[in-house]
Amino acid sequence: MDIAMAIPTNSNQALKLNRLLQLCSANLPVGGFSFSQGLEYAVENDWINDVASTHSWIELNLSVALAQTDLAIIKRLYSALIEGDDKQFCYWNDLLLASRESYELHMADVAMGKALVRLLNQLDSLQADKQQGLLQNSELSFVSAFTIAAYTFGLDLLAAQSGFCWTYIDNQVAAATKIVPLGQTQAQNLLFELSEKVESVVNEANSVADDEVGASLPHLAMASAWHENQYTRLFRS
Repeated sequence: MDIAMAIPTNSNQALKLNRLLQLCSANLPVGGFSFSQGLEYAVENDWINDVASTHSWIELNLSVALAQTDLAIIKRLYSALIEGDDKQFCYWNDLLLASRESYELHMADVAMGKALVRLLNQLDSLQADKQQGLLQNSELSFVSAFTIAAYTFGLDLLAAQSGFCWTYIDNQVAAATKIVPLGQTQAQNLLFELSEKVESVVNEANSVADDEVGASLPHLAMASAWHENQYTRLFRS
């Protein structure tokens, strides 16, 4: 089945764009700004200390971790929603959570997922009756909740995957601006440069076979785990 053709897309293009912006906004009350995804420890340990090393860290996570896991699974979650296959949706949700290599990464995913579910349940105009069973899952990842939101907003797969990439890049650059630290112009240049990688990252993600889903980044896993015991922190563990 052609996912792009099967999704009930929003025919109002202006509204579709605004829904995408709303879902990817830093103002979305899911708490993403409070997690550094291991970045804070990487700065503390001097793995990241300037614009170049910040760019390298975010780009590697984007092109490996997100492409091979998050974005590849978003494609499969979309297929499950289209087919009304809750069992497959839960399978990929569980696999995604099992791929989180530290308590902190797992906790962040679940905490943000719960926050987004609470928001979706309180949106008066949102029609998500068919997804209520999935939204009641107490271990719904943020990726899965984000996919449900994008689907019910009438966004196509490419828009959802691109938006998810932007959410990750924006949060990481915002965190780096505070703790590296970076100047505002440096941060904007990073946003421009990193967002140019999104198309290739999404294309790579959509070519991943089922038995190839998942990736390991030892530095990310260690940085996140060690951040849990870091002496001083601006971000949650």
